Amino acid sequence: MLIKILSKNPKAYSTKRLVEAGRTRDHDVEVINPFYCDLIIEKKDPKIFYEGRKIEKVDAVIPRFGVSDTFYGTALVRQFELMKVFTTAESQALTRSSDRLRSLQMLSKANLGLPKTAISNYSDQLIDIIDFVDKAPLIIKLLERKKGLGVVLAETNNAAISVIEAFKGLGTRVIVQKFIKEANGANVRVFVVDGKVVGAMKRQAKEGEFRSNHYLGGTTQIIQLTEKEELTAIKAAKVLGLGICGVDMLQSFEGPLILKVTSSPGLEHIEAITKMDIAKIIIKYVEKNV
Repeated sequence: MLIKILSKNPKAYSTKRLVEAGRTRDHDVEVINPFYCDLIIEKKDPKIFYEGRKIEKVDAVIPRFGVSDTFYGTALVRQFELMKVFTTAESQALTRSSDRLRSLQMLSKANLGLPKTAISNYSDQLIDIIDFVDKAPLIIKLLERKKGLGVVLAETNNAAISVIEAFKGLGTRVIVQKFIKEANGANVRVFVVDGKVVGAMKRQAKEGEFRSNHYLGGTTQIIQLTEKEELTAIKAAKVLGLGICGVDMLQSFEGPLILKVTSSPGLEHIEAITKMDIAKIIIKYVEKNV
């Protein structure tokens, strides 16, 4: 089977692991930079050229690009779909999951737990927005995802108003979310493949920090999910149409609350913590569908 991995960085851990897992199972695996691809669109004959050569006879593609690269990356995935190539993340699902607001709305419609969230089109009634969420402390986030950056904890209503006004002055939109104190600076990453949970870990923020991202000093540990947490992650993946995803959630008194769903979750920490060969599971998912 000929598999193309769409990644800007062939040296990234996740990309290397997928190449290794695919080749171990006797597949022809190549990494191509999606932004070096040219798309030719014509009646009944879509084509893709990579560094001047035509891409042909591809059986499957595995998209591995971030939210900031979604526009052209999704266009490339859509082109492969027109060529009848299986993709582990459909173009529509990539578009849904990369849009923070749209994904929250879809998860809300599916009756999944979420931190109470408000967004405004630069309303002057900021105190009303804050009251809608439940007063400070509050989490204020940029709509565009930035790996934990652009996320602020406002301890008071006045601080929240100042932060929102500052972002407003920069012409950037934000969402305001209820701060879940009982989560204690931790969240859970659940890795879902083909409608099944294949790994989960708990990420704990360092002392004095509320963001639990690893590169911000957070630590990780293996976790045994509750049945409700597992079902929540599986349903979130299904709602957004993702065959492979990472579901981030908070543990609260109300049950699991989803923070976001990521279409290209990293493999390094989840494999290290769980000792699971998740790259192999992904390749087997590809085999099943091609």
